Amino acid sequence: MIARVEPLTTTRRLSGPFDYRVDDDCTQIGSIVKIPFGHQKLEGVVVGLAETSDVPDEKLVAPTSVRDDSLPRDLVDLALWMAEEYCSTPARALALVTPPPGKAKTYLWAEPTGAHGKLTDKQRALLERLPGPTNNDLPALRRLEARGLVTITPRVARRAPRTNPAPDREVELTAAQTDALREIEAAPGEARLLHGVTGSGKTEVYLRAAARALDRDEGVIVLVPEIALTPQTVARFAARFGDTVALVHSALSDGERYDEWRRLRVGEARIAVGPRSAVFAPVEKLGLIVVDEEHDASYKHEGDPRYDARHVAEYRAYQAHARLLGGSATPRPETVHRTRRLRLPARVAGGRDLPPVRVLDMRESQHPLHPETRRALTAARKSIVLLNRRGWSNFLTCKSCGKAWECPRCEVALVLHRAERGLACHHCGHREPIPTRCDNCGSLAVARHGAGTERVEAELQQALDVPVFRLDADTTATKDAVPELLARFQAAPRGLLLGTQMVAKGHDFPDVTLGVVLDADSTLRFPDFRAEERTFALIAQLAGRAGRGPSGGRVLVQTRSPTAASIEAAARHDADGFLTGELERRRALRYPPFADLIRVVTRAHDQAAARAAAAHIAEAIDAPQTELLGPAPLFRLRDRERFQIVLKTTARADAIAATGAAVEATARDKAFRDVNFSVDVDPV
Repeated sequence: MIARVEPLTTTRRLSGPFDYRVDDDCTQIGSIVKIPFGHQKLEGVVVGLAETSDVPDEKLVAPTSVRDDSLPRDLVDLALWMAEEYCSTPARALALVTPPPGKAKTYLWAEPTGAHGKLTDKQRALLERLPGPTNNDLPALRRLEARGLVTITPRVARRAPRTNPAPDREVELTAAQTDALREIEAAPGEARLLHGVTGSGKTEVYLRAAARALDRDEGVIVLVPEIALTPQTVARFAARFGDTVALVHSALSDGERYDEWRRLRVGEARIAVGPRSAVFAPVEKLGLIVVDEEHDASYKHEGDPRYDARHVAEYRAYQAHARLLGGSATPRPETVHRTRRLRLPARVAGGRDLPPVRVLDMRESQHPLHPETRRALTAARKSIVLLNRRGWSNFLTCKSCGKAWECPRCEVALVLHRAERGLACHHCGHREPIPTRCDNCGSLAVARHGAGTERVEAELQQALDVPVFRLDADTTATKDAVPELLARFQAAPRGLLLGTQMVAKGHDFPDVTLGVVLDADSTLRFPDFRAEERTFALIAQLAGRAGRGPSGGRVLVQTRSPTAASIEAAARHDADGFLTGELERRRALRYPPFADLIRVVTRAHDQAAARAAAAHIAEAIDAPQTELLGPAPLFRLRDRERFQIVLKTTARADAIAATGAAVEATARDKAFRDVNFSVDVDPV
């Protein structure tokens, strides 16, 4: 038998799969094998089996070992599809779906056999505590085992991830929830969009749909946008379904990740909950995929392949003929355009109407907090404040000569982090001490510009008599930091949750009566056709965190662009009006969903090499109904010069195939051996 193996290597210059001889029936598609490959020994995945090979028999070698864990065949097929869809390599795509390294943690379990024999008092007391783990009594229990009085067997100990406990609230469905659930059930193999205002009970619909899937002996995948949101969501699913829920995300320990993967693989758990990587969970008999907060940009993977978990979920649902259910209060225009919507127009019983939103004009203000914001925060017992920028100050300049402190590896400004006593690059991680004088002209006049979450936290702690909980990448780097912080905020009788966009994502705190958005128009300043969409979503989602309880609430939005269409629509809670206008604008400009975008970036230490490689690719791409823009330069990143090409196409499959072929041919050209390539299909 011949196994066709894809070695798990990152290079684009390798064209597999490669043939290996296997002499047993244990090797199947999806087996993970150790193979001799040149002078190396690599892991690889079996992607096919054959009776014969074009390789001469005397040159065929066998894998040296086979891992106990294997991939289900549908995940192998998924990875091979991803490699083509995202112009990547099979090896890079397979690396995303392979099981995490590790093995099960075991302990010894003792049980009495029921046989009788002469016992001392200590032995009798030991038998009375059984069945149970052996613990420190193993030597004594081994002696009883030798006499046939006890059996000792290994058992698997689950290393369970930390979650915040949540009670299972039995609620009666509203008419809108009932109608939505009925239509989801009536459409196997189809996609639906649950468009409901914040607090309208979307999660309860997910829970009921998951219960129906389990009743049909089907598995479920539930995707959430951020790890910060995962513990809260998984707690609700765990409260409803118990240990049949597995939590899947990269912040778990190695042991936890392996145990959760294994529980799904063997069928002990039937529901996988997690961020984008959970779309690769080895769920058998997949019947339902839920994509919560489907508008969120974090579903897009930044590594190669640059997959979009929402698009991958569509393909997995297609593979398994499963139901696909997206949900959001601020859905993407693309999803609204192509997916049938189910509406949840009002908050569920016990929740107040959506809170009023007041827009505060900051064009004449020199302080991060508007006076009305300061008064409102002083009066509120619990509030959430969003500032989508971390650090103390955005950048530093010299008042005398105008020098701005920039990263020596990237063409971007360094951000001041006062707690770390340094400047940091948020792209490459470069750090340097805070300057006391300008190294260009010697001036002591160094100015700090802008405010991030660190600075606003310090000002709020001085101004308010409530604890401030900061939630951003700087405060949540350690394991379990997010659930612990959210649990402390929830338990506090008074408090203020301050952070970046993580604070606006799906949290349900009924006692929060005030939401504040600082610098709401910051996302509008990006040269991105999705800037309006992101601004609307950020404000609307933060507004949804306030006023969920009986006390109601309100929202304040600070901005220097008070008349921007997205900000005005968010203040009116007018999602339909915003979506209509946004789709009209995109149709006129031929942006998604009315065309597809593909971006190719070349990177090299030498600017001329990066430019030449981009030009070579541009010349090689020939696809119908496709407009090609570039090559154009990008800012230097991590000591590498970069150029990009953008394709705008209405012939998606042809454009992807042409781009993949052009990049592969250029990567194999020895003239460009020092150039790195990345392809981003559907960039966000």
